[in-house]
Amino acid sequence: MSGGDAQVQPRRSGLTRRQKRTLSRGAQYVLFVAAVIAFAATADWGRLKNQFAQWDLVRQMFPDVITLALKNTVLYTMSGFVVGLVLGMVIALMRLSPVGPYRWVAGIYIEIFRGLPALLIFVFVGVAVPLAFPGTEIPGGTYGKVALALGLVSAAYMAETIRAGIQAVPKGQMEAARSLGFSHARAMVSIIIPQAFRIVIPPLTNELVLLFKDSSLVLFLGVTLEERELTKFGRDLASQTANSTPILVAGLCYLLVTIPLGFVVRRLEAKAGEATK
Repeated sequence: MSGGDAQVQPRRSGLTRRQKRTLSRGAQYVLFVAAVIAFAATADWGRLKNQFAQWDLVRQMFPDVITLALKNTVLYTMSGFVVGLVLGMVIALMRLSPVGPYRWVAGIYIEIFRGLPALLIFVFVGVAVPLAFPGTEIPGGTYGKVALALGLVSAAYMAETIRAGIQAVPKGQMEAARSLGFSHARAMVSIIIPQAFRIVIPPLTNELVLLFKDSSLVLFLGVTLEERELTKFGRDLASQTANSTPILVAGLCYLLVTIPLGFVVRRLEAKAGEATK
């Protein structure tokens, strides 16, 4: 075959795959920076400062925003988490029970309370329970109502998390315990459940973060001035001053807790991943 009839080789691109990725990433950074500059150039910073950065209002919120609002938010969250954890453990064990009615009840509970908005659960606890049981009160007043409402909301999610953790423990652990003379209940309490909790600590910590934010729904129960949490505290002051600075400060107080908790979740997940390698 003559040289003129030789097939023409296709021209290769001058960029390698790595160079293309680098160029694409650089273009994305440029686009992001351009968007930030455009926002900074077009935003009315004077109006934003007047509405969200009144330092006299910030000073007015302290120390009550910490000693009252944040403290109540933490108390509501922890009490709800404890109730949800205990109830979730019971429901998870019912879900795994060989007794059919237990599994059915647990399954119905999980489907209902995972499907209902948390707001409706708070309304149910604050309104429906007193109507259904006249003359009875939930122990602890508002704190007891919030603990029950948050516990009912979180128990459905925790139950599925705990159930998955129990099922993730190798079956040989139970068989080994039974061969050593442990009863099924003792093997679950002493061997299976502790291992399961090491597995589910990261998702349970993440559930704690979600509960911390859901505690803002306490305002639908009707609270006194001394029972206000961050959202209610910020909204009341914002209404009195016709300014949104208190709401911004309340949001920053949420971040003071949720960001460290998020870091803890990521660290726990990383350690769990290293342990499984």
